Amino acid sequence: MAYKGRYKPKNRSKYKGNTMNVIYRSSWERNFMIYCDTTPNIIQWSSEEVKIPYKSPIDNKMHTYYPDFWIKIKKHDGQIQQTIIEIKPKKQTKPPKNVTTNKTKYYLQEVKSWGINQAKWKAAEIYCKHKQWNFKILTEYELKTK
Repeated sequence: MAYKGRYKPKNRSKYKGNTMNVIYRSSWERNFMIYCDTTPNIIQWSSEEVKIPYKSPIDNKMHTYYPDFWIKIKKHDGQIQQTIIEIKPKKQTKPPKNVTTNKTKYYLQEVKSWGINQAKWKAAEIYCKHKQWNFKILTEYELKTK
């Protein structure tokens, strides 16, 4: 999944942020950008434009989390809903399994990533609750890429 590049929104007025610096880091993100750009009920969207502070469990310091997407949707009943979306592989949304007693570098890196992601996602949930937004994590299954 090393598919990276710049996306140029076709509906530039829908994009909130710098339309010249829309970067995708996976084909899933690129496909979601196309979806946001071309879906009529998504009235505004951005990618990595929202800043959420969080405390890392690794170094106990404050950092900034830039969620993958923010979208503003006009629902079928006419109500406006805002949602922060993070796109992750399904396996990264579950705690790492310790299949061996040997603490390999790979396993320790997974544990570190899991801890940081949990801190980011908790901060995002609090941030969204305060703004009356939703927070969702989408995987390849919700994106229907498998």
